Amino acid sequence: MNPIGNSLKIVRAEIWHAELIAPLFDAYRQFYQQASDYSAAHRFITERLKASESVVFLATVEGEGGSKPVGFVQLYPAFSSVSMKRIWILNDLFVAPEARKQGVGAALMESARQLAVATASKELILETAIDNLSAQRLYEKLGYKRDTQYHRYALSV
Repeated sequence: MNPIGNSLKIVRAEIWHAELIAPLFDAYRQFYQQASDYSAAHRFITERLKASESVVFLATVEGEGGSKPVGFVQLYPAFSSVSMKRIWILNDLFVAPEARKQGVGAALMESARQLAVATASKELILETAIDNLSAQRLYEKLGYKRDTQYHRYALSV
C-alpha cells in the first residue's frame, strides 16, 4: 500500500520554491559524499532558477502540518548537433529517505519525460554512480537503456 497516495503533488519549481528545495539538494549532495552546506545549496538552486538555467520539479506531500517537500529532479538543457534537437540532462534526482519506494522518484521522472516531450526533445540522458543500484533499477524499469556505444570521458579543470 502506498501511504503517499493521492497526497503527492509535483510542481515545476519557481524561485520561491528554492527554500523548499535547498534542504533536499543539500541532502542529495551529502549522498554523494559532499559536506553539508545549506547556504551554498540554497544559493545554487536560487541562481539556477533565477537565470532559467535549469528546470526543477519539486515533489511534495500533503499532511497534517501542510505541504512537505519530499523530492526533486533537476534538468539542464543541451542540444545534439547531430540530430539538431534539444536534449535534457537529468542531472539530479533525490527522494527523501522516508518517502522512498512510494512512487515519488517515478513521478518525478515522469515529469521530466513530459518536459522532454513538450519541448520536442530528442532524449533525456542521465548518469548515476556505478553502485547506486536502486536508482539503476528505477531507470531501467522506466525504459532507460544503458549506453553501450559510447564511453564517457571527463577532464577536471
